[in-house]
Amino acid sequence: MVRATNSDLERRIAQLEAENEALREHSDEPPPPPLPPPAAKTGRGWGWTLLSTVLIVIGVLLAPVAIVSTWTKAELTDTDRFVATFSPLADERAVQEFVTAQTMAAIDETVDVEQLTSDLVDGITELGTGPRATEALNALKGPAASGILSLIESRVAAFVESEAFADVWATALRVTHRQLVAAMANDPGSAIVLGGDGTIGVQLGPVVDAAKDALVEQGIGFASQIPTIDRTVTVAQSDALPAMQLGYGAAVAAGTWLPWVAFAFLSAGVIVARRRSVALVVAALALALVMAVVLIAFAVGRALFITSVSPGLIPTGVSTELFDQVTGAMRDTSVAVLILGIVVALVAWLSGPFDTPRRLRAVAATVALRARQFGEDHSVTTGRTGEWVYRQRALLRAAVAVIAAVVLVFGRPLTAPLIIWTLIGAVLVLAVLELVQRPPAVVVVEEFVERI
Repeated sequence: MVRATNSDLERRIAQLEAENEALREHSDEPPPPPLPPPAAKTGRGWGWTLLSTVLIVIGVLLAPVAIVSTWTKAELTDTDRFVATFSPLADERAVQEFVTAQTMAAIDETVDVEQLTSDLVDGITELGTGPRATEALNALKGPAASGILSLIESRVAAFVESEAFADVWATALRVTHRQLVAAMANDPGSAIVLGGDGTIGVQLGPVVDAAKDALVEQGIGFASQIPTIDRTVTVAQSDALPAMQLGYGAAVAAGTWLPWVAFAFLSAGVIVARRRSVALVVAALALALVMAVVLIAFAVGRALFITSVSPGLIPTGVSTELFDQVTGAMRDTSVAVLILGIVVALVAWLSGPFDTPRRLRAVAATVALRARQFGEDHSVTTGRTGEWVYRQRALLRAAVAVIAAVVLVFGRPLTAPLIIWTLIGAVLVLAVLELVQRPPAVVVVEEFVERI
């Protein structure tokens, strides 16, 4: 069958309009009476709107809790993720300086370098030195002790700044990952100690032992006298820690199913709504708004945490790095969900029964129609494939939407790039389907008449 060209369609449309105008001018019959207005449909009452609102509000309020519980569960069940979260702290300058200072304090408390230096000088003078030599050696006791301490500190600092320390740090984190669970359960054998006053302590023994080995290898023999130190260093303090510990068990248990519960409430709220398209837009925007509030809460909590920690106990730089490292994943997830809410609201609005989106869809359809006609005029056609795509267009569009939803629901971790690229991919696929489809000629005429 020969398909109609653009000029043929325009001539046919003009002919039809002329025939309609002639019939209206020569008709002696009065116009038919207007049809009675259609009977009002019996829709859902306000109770459904109230139920929808309640379900959406519950789902939106559960979303922040779901983010925190999911992060907690992941940190406690995935050793690699736990190490990846905390191991970068070893590369932070503030943390390195803090560990160096604490290590030197521990060494100074257990090894009296000044006394060792004095004993060494006294031993030399007892061998029989002259008065001047003895006086000179005694005068060197203080500088020698200071020099040794300075040397030890430089070696400790060099070790803490090396890859070896980062490896020790990561190994300690990996080994003590299971100990963290025991600590939250108040197991006295845990390597991480949670005090009743809200302090978090980590044993310093592995760091001191590694530094001692490094000093011995550098030829500082008396470093072998540094004993194994059983000391816990406080690395954080928060008055909210006891309450967090009480909620720990519930958060871990909820980490698996709470996100799905929140999603179920939001979905149910949209399904039972009287106007589902409006409900979907509102639910998505509400979710985005709550995520914005969560991000603000993280910023406020960061300031409160830093100011609540005494600089004498933990330097400000260390507490800042600790808070940022712990909350980083949760902040990233909140940003991703915020973007997801905006994207879903935009898509729901563009595809809904609203005036502006309808006009935008009409413009897009007109562009696609003219592009297909241009291809037809230049003998570019999709043939039977295009006809099949046109017949299955509703199913194909639904498939694109379902695939995009599956990617976003099961994609881990949910990130802003994943959301944006999924949206771009879905839009491109829908645009290709719109261009590939090949409606019958009569449908093309009807679509063109509707848009002129």
